[in-house]
Amino acid sequence: MAREVVYTGRKVTVAVDTFTAPDGTTIRRDCIQHPGAVVILPVLDGDHVVLLRNHRWVVGETLWEVPAGTREPNEPLEDCARRELLEETGYTAERWRSLGYLFASPGVMDEKLHLFVAEGLTAGEARPEADEELEPVTVRLDEAVRMCLAGEVKDAKTITMLLLWERMRKKS
Repeated sequence: MAREVVYTGRKVTVAVDTFTAPDGTTIRRDCIQHPGAVVILPVLDGDHVVLLRNHRWVVGETLWEVPAGTREPNEPLEDCARRELLEETGYTAERWRSLGYLFASPGVMDEKLHLFVAEGLTAGEARPEADEELEPVTVRLDEAVRMCLAGEVKDAKTITMLLLWERMRKKS
């Protein structure tokens, strides 16, 4: 396989991969390379979670989301999760639980989303980046799940985290 980088941006690199298929055909695929990210479900108590109203200029909508953010080079995953939780919500967490990872869009992107649940929260002051329009909102877990099932939550990582957490709680 040959990889040609065609663009390097602030957070992503775009490459074109060229390889030979089993039948001998030459295949070209676009590939977006991403350093990875963390996704955090802040759990306030047994019945409440913290979600964000997050304006996403790429899609031109304000979405319901869980806190998340891009990993810095060589940054330990839990350090990244702690940093993003504080920046986006103002909360710090006493306990962290990893739920593994998932791929955001493996057909075109190598971004790995590392999933965390944050518990034992202590409120503080949020420190969003200058280009972020975030509003932390406390939501009942059952209401957040209802919002997912009704199509009101359109962000895949948020739907995944809420439904995983709901299922995990029911099993315990």
